[in-house]
Amino acid sequence: MCFPLLRADKIGNEFGVQYIIKGAGDEYQRVAEVRATGAALVIPVNYPEAYDVEDPFDALNVNLADMKHWELAPYNPAILHAAGITFSLTATGLKDRNDFLPHVRKAVKNGLPKEAALKALTYTPAHLLGVSDKLGSLTEGSLANFIITSGDIFDEETAILENWIQGRKYVVNDTRPDNIDGTYRLQAGSLPFKMLIEGSPFKTKAQVVINDSVKNEVQFSRKDNLVTLVFNASASKDSTRIIRLSGLMEEKKWSGRGQLPDGSWVNWEATLEKAPEKKEKKSPSPAPAQPGKVFYPFTAYGYTEYPRQETVLIKNATVWTNEKEGILQHADVLIKDGKIAAVGIGLSDAAVRVIDATGKHVTSGIIDEHSHIAISGGVNEGSHASSAEVRIGDVVNSEDINIYRQLAGGVVVAQLLHGSANPIGGQSQIIKLRWGFPPEKMKLENAPQFIKFALGENVKRSNWEQPYLRYPQSRMGVEQIFEDYFTRAKEYLRLQGAQPGRPSKTKADIITPRRDLEMEALAEVLAGKRFITCHSYVQSEIVMLMRLAERLGFRVNTFTHILEGYKVADKMKAHGAKASTFSDWWAYKYEVIDAIPYNAALLIKSGVETAINSDDAEMGRRLNQEAAKTIKYGGLSEEEAWKTVTLYPARMLHIDNRTGSIKPGKDADIVIWSDHPLSVYTKAEKTFVDGICFYDIEKDKILRQEIAQERARLIQKMLEVKKAGEKTQKVASAQQRIYHCDDLEGYRD
Repeated sequence: MCFPLLRADKIGNEFGVQYIIKGAGDEYQRVAEVRATGAALVIPVNYPEAYDVEDPFDALNVNLADMKHWELAPYNPAILHAAGITFSLTATGLKDRNDFLPHVRKAVKNGLPKEAALKALTYTPAHLLGVSDKLGSLTEGSLANFIITSGDIFDEETAILENWIQGRKYVVNDTRPDNIDGTYRLQAGSLPFKMLIEGSPFKTKAQVVINDSVKNEVQFSRKDNLVTLVFNASASKDSTRIIRLSGLMEEKKWSGRGQLPDGSWVNWEATLEKAPEKKEKKSPSPAPAQPGKVFYPFTAYGYTEYPRQETVLIKNATVWTNEKEGILQHADVLIKDGKIAAVGIGLSDAAVRVIDATGKHVTSGIIDEHSHIAISGGVNEGSHASSAEVRIGDVVNSEDINIYRQLAGGVVVAQLLHGSANPIGGQSQIIKLRWGFPPEKMKLENAPQFIKFALGENVKRSNWEQPYLRYPQSRMGVEQIFEDYFTRAKEYLRLQGAQPGRPSKTKADIITPRRDLEMEALAEVLAGKRFITCHSYVQSEIVMLMRLAERLGFRVNTFTHILEGYKVADKMKAHGAKASTFSDWWAYKYEVIDAIPYNAALLIKSGVETAINSDDAEMGRRLNQEAAKTIKYGGLSEEEAWKTVTLYPARMLHIDNRTGSIKPGKDADIVIWSDHPLSVYTKAEKTFVDGICFYDIEKDKILRQEIAQERARLIQKMLEVKKAGEKTQKVASAQQRIYHCDDLEGYRD
């Protein structure tokens, strides 16, 4: 069999990242997204080894996603082919590149058509590299680059015989005659032996029988019809009597000259006495068992199908509207087309799913103004005093299990913030917790733009264990950073004709600067197109930033943490700033020494809209309880307390026209609670985002059973492959990294 072979191991960015995507071998998880790009893929076949799960406690440390990837990775090429996605195959990522062809064969065994596999090895990589006129096919005018094999290249017993490169032959494997196997009578001078010959088409295994219990290996080598035999004629392992023979091979008789152990030369001949019995042809291997389904997201509690919007009528509930109507008793809420269609008493619609919410409470979903969940690779780019050009939106991790956990706590919206390692941090991203959707689909459409600023100990690095010498190192240096950068931003705006990102048309501007993403973000702040969320604690710095902002012509939208906010509430109100704080955190570092749990209530009573935020993945799933603490500390009403995690954060994120209250026309971001939403005993029974039920407490119970069954199935499958002799890898215990404002881990990875 003869065909051209070209393996594309790496394709550089110079060929255009919009056209060629370097795959990771797990594209089966996001076929629709890959297909939508229209790009070709270069995908590895570096399938993971099964985990050694014989120890049941070790098995607990293997997460379901890794188990599923082990099973599904060999199906990746077949799934992509079935979806009509163009791809080539690469050996990149393999520990041993000799595994490349066996792994491609495994892909064929798991459903990839042979023609598609061959194309992915030949024509497609040549086409992607722009050399398909010379390589990748056996056509007239192409370079004479091809290989010759002993059979179907995708059969396990097939070997490559010759590799031709530009017309030059390179022998890879010599074939051996098919008719040399059998039992031979070997006579070397006066010494008789029985010799057994067998082997594959490219390797001969030979033995001499010394006696009934001893068989010694024969070193067998052949070139054309010239053969050499070397073996130990001794029956004892402790002695050596080497006989060396060389001669010519004929069909049933070999002969020649050789030397015995004493050095004497003798004639020898080997005559075939018994041909081998014909082996029955192997029955074709059964089709491989189909793997479990792909789920979205590709982790525990994922869905096999994307959840969809429903038309739902929630009946007879206690409804917290967050509007002038207040709390309605025995009221109904109609959800249609992802929106709140109606709120009232006695609503009816024959064509909807009805949920009886008697004895339950219905609220708008919780909004976490300050979160670090769903971020991949760290939250801080702290290597410079300003990193205004970086964007959290580029690293949204839609597979973070904390999304699901927070849906179980009634959270529907979160602002994902950069950390607080530098005065001017990165651009944030507002997401809706659309569990199972890809990263881009989680982003709130047309969301207001924010940027993270920071003050205090984290910025000047008071608490870092290692000595960091980056400027600034003092609070006065922090102030100067803001002064310097906004002065530059004002000049950038002037040279851009007061239009960020657009060249100036003013004749007086001789030099039009190139587009600067860092300056552009700050210019958007000056132009009122981007809002500031500022990490803060100490009153002096809070006042400093407000005064500096007023002098330079911008406003601080939100001070977050702001545990000394109660001291400067009047100044914040005059400035127009809002507050996002903790309910009762204090004494965890020196600059919170004056923090009090009455802070939120005092700010609200002073006219400063205030939210309770999490800054923590664990706290994010119980923000309803954090809000309740403002009743104990400060005496807020229940409705006012509830607004600290719903309407007020919606207002400070400038999305209150879309969410934060139950009002016709707003997004159907709704939670059904088993009891009073501020109670420590209540549970979120259903959480809707855009009219889609992304969390259901009853479905959660079913999912837990399905996860246990799927894990058990995969563990048994891994035990089977280990028993069959396949390689396995040790289980490594790994815990998910949970990020906070001051975490530097990850940004240097």
